[in-house]
Amino acid sequence: MSTPVDAEQAWNDLQRIRVPQERVYDEIERSASGGPGAAYATAAIMWVFLAGQGLDLPLWGVLLSLAVYVALLGAVAAICGRRSRMRLHHSRCNRRMSAMFAAGAVVTGGTTLLSGHLAGGLEPMTAGLIQATASTAVFLLFVGPARRWVADSVRVGERAGR
Repeated sequence: MSTPVDAEQAWNDLQRIRVPQERVYDEIERSASGGPGAAYATAAIMWVFLAGQGLDLPLWGVLLSLAVYVALLGAVAAICGRRSRMRLHHSRCNRRMSAMFAAGAVVTGGTTLLSGHLAGGLEPMTAGLIQATASTAVFLLFVGPARRWVADSVRVGERAGR
């Protein structure tokens, strides 16, 4: 039982399906990782934390500031996770996302350590401001391209038929 197929009609049907699918991927790319607001909030929290470390706090002050830092980052993650409108099963967590997270930690952490070492001979407050500014700048420069690269993996993965 073969049914005659009109090639033009089949092409039109495929285009009707493809266009909404492309819009879904565009929305994923647009809202990936909470958007630029989440990156700027994270960068601001990181800058304040690192600048505060230049104050030569006692151990209890360092631990308290670390607890507040982690709590604020958790709050940003929770708010951005709640606001995320797109939840495709392939976009939850993939290799690219894990690689981006690890690379971001290495690059930002390495910059923090290197800038802290280079500014170590300066006054503690000045060294803290230099370390905070350098680390935050590297974080922001890394996040934009990395976010697009991770969001693109969803589009590429779906085209490959994963």
